[in-house]
Amino acid sequence: MKDYHINIFYSEGDAGYIADIPDLEACSAFGETPEEALKQVEIAKEAWLEAAHAEGKAIPEPRYRPVIYQVVA
Repeated sequence: MKDYHINIFYSEGDAGYIADIPDLEACSAFGETPEEALKQVEIAKEAWLEAAHAEGKAIPEPRYRPVIYQVVA
């Protein structure tokens, strides 16, 4: 199985980095560095998947691909 795509971007308003996983609704995390944001979103992803499993919710397959990867392929 492919893993989920993660976006990481700097947020002026939050004065730090935000990481999110588009395929997992509302799965995001904050960090003062891109590396910290990535580490935190990996923790959030595991919690998201565990909660979905515990509640019997469907877990989406990884589908999101930024346009740049679609053009290259």
